[in-house]
Amino acid sequence: MAETAMEPAQKAAAMESTFIRELIKIWRAQDAHGAWEGKSDEALLAPYIITKEQRREMPIIGDPDPEVLWRVELFFNAVGLAIERRTGVMVSPMMKMSHEGFGRLVLIAGRLVVVNKQLRDVHRFGFETMEKLAAEGEKFVEAGVGMIEQFSAVANYG
Repeated sequence: MAETAMEPAQKAAAMESTFIRELIKIWRAQDAHGAWEGKSDEALLAPYIITKEQRREMPIIGDPDPEVLWRVELFFNAVGLAIERRTGVMVSPMMKMSHEGFGRLVLIAGRLVVVNKQLRDVHRFGFETMEKLAAEGEKFVEAGVGMIEQFSAVANYG
């Protein structure tokens, strides 16, 4: 009983994280025609939530759907924007992905690679809960901010 009482509070806290707020802003910015205006923030982020059962039903090897690639790109764009807001340094994403769902994503600030993520099995990209989505995004944000703070001369070069 205590777990169910805690879950809404944890979900609310996750929805208020800096990373999740940036991700929601990016999703809302993609809606050029207002088709998602009536959707809640949780409904917008629902494609990122994949339960254990859903993941079990997915093939081990598969080609990623263009929509999945788009979600991965928006996820890391939100990481970059959250890093920008915290540091004031512009962050640019670069993603190279094979048709089989393997590749690399880097976030670059100035001449510094602040996030370097090797991607595998992208067709299975997702998180079990909203809390895990927020935690993973915040982990990348903290790592990027830490890199910029440690190597600020490289990030601010030019």
